Amino acid sequence: MEAFDTNDEITVEINGHEFKFPEGSDLADAIRVSNAPYKKGTSIGILIEKEGEKERDTAEYIVKTSKGEFRIELHDLPSSSRDRWLSHFQDYADIPVRWTSKDAVAFGPFDSDVVQKRGSMEYERFELMFAAGGGDSSSTHLILTKNRHISEYGAPEESTFARIISGKHVLLDLDPSDRILSIEPMVEWEQIGEHISTDDIGTKLKDGSKIFTCVIIEIDPAAPEGAEHFFAVTRDGTFNVDFVSNSFISDHRFQGELVRYENFEARSTGSVFVRTVGYGAGKLFISTDGRTSTIMHSVIGHVIQGIELVKMAESGQKIMVDFVPDPIMLLGMSNVEAEQEMNSLGIEIVKEGYTEDDGFIVQQIPETTIGILGEAKVTVKGVDPDHLVDIELYDELAPKTLDFFRHATQLQYKPVGVLPVLMTYENTYIFKAEKEAEKYKEIFPENSPQNKVSSGEIGVTNQAAKRAGMVGVKSSDDDLFGPTGERFNSTNIVGKILDIDKLDRLKDGDVMYIIERKKEDQYNARQ
Repeated sequence: MEAFDTNDEITVEINGHEFKFPEGSDLADAIRVSNAPYKKGTSIGILIEKEGEKERDTAEYIVKTSKGEFRIELHDLPSSSRDRWLSHFQDYADIPVRWTSKDAVAFGPFDSDVVQKRGSMEYERFELMFAAGGGDSSSTHLILTKNRHISEYGAPEESTFARIISGKHVLLDLDPSDRILSIEPMVEWEQIGEHISTDDIGTKLKDGSKIFTCVIIEIDPAAPEGAEHFFAVTRDGTFNVDFVSNSFISDHRFQGELVRYENFEARSTGSVFVRTVGYGAGKLFISTDGRTSTIMHSVIGHVIQGIELVKMAESGQKIMVDFVPDPIMLLGMSNVEAEQEMNSLGIEIVKEGYTEDDGFIVQQIPETTIGILGEAKVTVKGVDPDHLVDIELYDELAPKTLDFFRHATQLQYKPVGVLPVLMTYENTYIFKAEKEAEKYKEIFPENSPQNKVSSGEIGVTNQAAKRAGMVGVKSSDDDLFGPTGERFNSTNIVGKILDIDKLDRLKDGDVMYIIERKKEDQYNARQ
């Protein structure tokens, strides 16, 4: 903790940790001293609570254990188990793990008035129940399920009374050496204090303030592809708040991208989900209020820290996001870099293709983070670095066409794009992307050349011609035809290849791997 030459101190809580600062300190001081996660340009939430106005009536609770914390939500339907929890939840602090299995973990024992129902029952994943072991209510346990299964625990008629909505990874790590440390109700703070969301880090701190700089999201193992969608949208570490309603905030950057439906689950407060069908497919959402499950929205994770920042966010702002687990994306790394990273995670790596240390990785199997972690193994394909082509894209000149181009080449989701060579002739290289996008990505005329096409410029045939969606490059200037061999009015220029000489070795049937270099990347490389 940094020392200050003043006796006039204020106390501030930053992401759940308390710090003291001299009067007159601002958000920049808070970030610097606390080393809080923060990304320049993102908004920070500030809450100043009003004493004596907290409401304790809540359906959500934080259960802190020796392995970390998880959050539960009580079922809506009244039951004896629900009433028992509401009346006695504080009594369950400091009870140990009694046993664990692949299907459940039990805390206890303790005395209760549980009346068991005899016989086996079916249980869903991540639910809570009271159970009287052997029918003896003096040997009651709090049981949390890990998997869907059938068992006889000695639970009452209503079976489960709550479900885990975040921190599920903690449940999977618990063993008999662990215990519950505390149980705290989630307080609905929106009505008990003043709060603002600001990107001005010069904002002065006030005594008693609570500050939130980042949202941490736990990915649900049931949604591996949805997780990759979220990772791709938030690749820059931010969630764009494009829309705010009374029950969610949403990021529309990948609207129009198709995502497979994977996880049918209620959208409780803090749920992260993606729309998978209809208008708005590809949009990302974070719930700020509970909603039922739908067949249009697949739940891909849950907020485990920073829900306050989500609730404070305003339209047009950006908030910083981080994940548990961290995304695993090896594409764009060298073989030696990928091997070092996987070794640090205890994951076996199998190298194929060009396996030298400087080999450039263009494929990983499994493709998803959840798949790799589940198998504890990944197979990567490397290519000679000379087969990788750097490109610069013209986002300001051809934004609509680049929406198609990035999707068709997989750059939308991955750091390395793929362009199979359809044909080569004279000074022209024609590519046909493997991933079709012409049916739902518009390619209207945009940034068409006027007098000539320069060597290395990347062209896409627009919808004014039959071969819409073709990609081409010329290795010399041309004042008659575009890079795909079409006339200028049928050609959209989307960018340029920065190392045109690498195309000399390409022939029909080859694959060109591309990586986007931003202008700032090129500037930094020269320094």
